[in-house]
Order: sequence, then C-alpha cells, then structure tokens
Amino acid sequence: MDTLKYILIFLHVLGAAAIVGGWFATFKKPTVLPVQLYGAIAQLVTGLALVGILGATHEPVNYFKITVKLVIAIVVLVAAIIGYRKAASGAEVPKGLAHAVGGMALINIAVATLWN
Repeated sequence: MDTLKYILIFLHVLGAAAIVGGWFATFKKPTVLPVQLYGAIAQLVTGLALVGILGATHEPVNYFKITVKLVIAIVVLVAAIIGYRKAASGAEVPKGLAHAVGGMALINIAVATLWN
C-alpha cells in the first residue's frame, strides 16, 4: 500500500508542477495550455485517491483541510476547462481566468504545505 501511496504522491506533485509550470511559461501572454488541464485532472484524481488510501488505512485525516483543498482543486479544474476550450477554439483567454488557474493551484500548494 505504501508503494501505491508514493506513486500517487509523485503523480500529485507532477500535476501541480504541470499547472504552475504552464502558468509561469505563459505569464507574459496568459493562456491555458493542455498540460495545465491534464495537471488539474491529475491533481483532483490523485488527491481523491490519496484521501481514500488514508481513510482505508485508518490514518488521521484533517477533513476540513481536505475539503478546502478539494474546493480549490475543483475551481482550478473548472477554470482550466473553460480556458482550454477558449484557447482551443482560437478565442482569447481572459487574463484573469488564465491567472486563476495557476494562482489557485499555487494557493492549493500553499494550503497543502503550510497548514498543519
């Protein structure tokens, strides 16, 4: 079970890197890249799987923190979907939307690491 948990943690961090890295790469001309959408999906799926593993192994879980992270992850995913669809159709992605994807992902990383 530990191996699965560590693989999920690796994929979770990789998803965060994809979102924030894509945001930094397009910071001057904001848009939403496909890698950001895939990262947002990975973040949500692996995060839920990690909480499931914690619950299954009866490890203590701060459900309030998990709820906050889940809401932020859903906001990131919805913003990424909307932004990606606009970018794929050739329309201009609003700067606020593009920055919301990266900025909210960065906030989610801060919640994960700074909230004890």
